[in-house]
Amino acid sequence: MRNNPFDAPEAADVATASPKPGGCMLRLWKLLVVVTIILILILLLLPATRRSPTRQAARRMQCKNNLKQIGLALHIYHDVYGSFPPAYTVDEDGRPLHSWRTLILPYLEEAALYNSIDLLKPWNHPDNSVALEAMPEAYACPSVNFDVGHTTYLALNGPECIFNGATPRQLTECQDGTPNTIAVAEFPNNQSVPWMAPQDAGIATFIGLNDESETAHTGGFQVLILDGSVHYVSNTLDVETRKALATIAGAEKMGEW
Repeated sequence: MRNNPFDAPEAADVATASPKPGGCMLRLWKLLVVVTIILILILLLLPATRRSPTRQAARRMQCKNNLKQIGLALHIYHDVYGSFPPAYTVDEDGRPLHSWRTLILPYLEEAALYNSIDLLKPWNHPDNSVALEAMPEAYACPSVNFDVGHTTYLALNGPECIFNGATPRQLTECQDGTPNTIAVAEFPNNQSVPWMAPQDAGIATFIGLNDESETAHTGGFQVLILDGSVHYVSNTLDVETRKALATIAGAEKMGEW
């Protein structure tokens, strides 16, 4: 028998002590707390786009703003030079050098980057390697995991499009109307290109986008219309409407899309 009531209990006393009422409930609560913590950790490890629809919407809005900036830069370029930029520049032998994405840099508030590029040398020349790694944020959809210096914003390029190789086009050449013509479209990550590269997409590639395409946004992708607006296009949009949107003088009758 201990005389000091504040002494720690001996092992024998602990072993023979009766469990306190509510002990099982306490252990259950502890288990629930542990399970809850584990679930929170799992959610934190999931990709942001899966755990937050709100974040998905925010990223899609940022992507839309990127395309609007590109559209504004294209129109400023047109105001300055009297035409849109060519899809790419060429050397004396007709070999592609630089993309339209490089040519509009001064109108994306990227004049310093533009001035650092040697336009007389190819985009992938060692002298342009530093610029290649400095891709402007306007060319990066926030919903895509990019390779360094790659973009999924590609112009529709071809004889029937507003971009036509090394030949610059004027706004007046768009006979179908600017609200009915796509200038730039967002493509799946596996079709991305180096942002300075003179590489874009033809009508066939654009028409080929479907439900199996790994687009950055659920169920579809965004496009920059020649009037400067940006629209979301479903992967299931029919071929006829897509071709009508891609061409500048097809005289197609446009319905709702």
